[in-house]
Amino acid sequence: QVQLVESGGGLVQAGGSLRLSCAASGRTSGTYAMGWFRQAPGKEREFVAAAVRGDGSTYYAGSVKGRFTISRDNAKNAMYLQMNSLKPEDTGAYHCVAAGLTFLPGNYYAPSAYDYWGRGTQVTVSS
Repeated sequence: QVQLVESGGGLVQAGGSLRLSCAASGRTSGTYAMGWFRQAPGKEREFVAAAVRGDGSTYYAGSVKGRFTISRDNAKNAMYLQMNSLKPEDTGAYHCVAAGLTFLPGNYYAPSAYDYWGRGTQVTVSS
């Protein structure tokens, strides 16, 4: 089992920045891939970014590419999401996710590709 705890959310004005953190505990084999999904009220969950341990591959949603940067500290079993140039449409609950060695890179954008989910941290971007 893997437990994921997010932190770093908050209220920020459009154009501002936030840095989200995700702390993982439990089986490190369960964090081969880690990433972020977000969900706004009344909308479906949306893939944001993911990073794979080992080859260091990263994946981004088109809507955040160039503004958000995902990184990992494997020694600390932690993951970060640096969010710059935030927009009101970035508002939502951001959930940390993780997947074990059965992770298929071709499915990086699918919620079903991830085995573990955190409870989320709220990000609100005001216009």
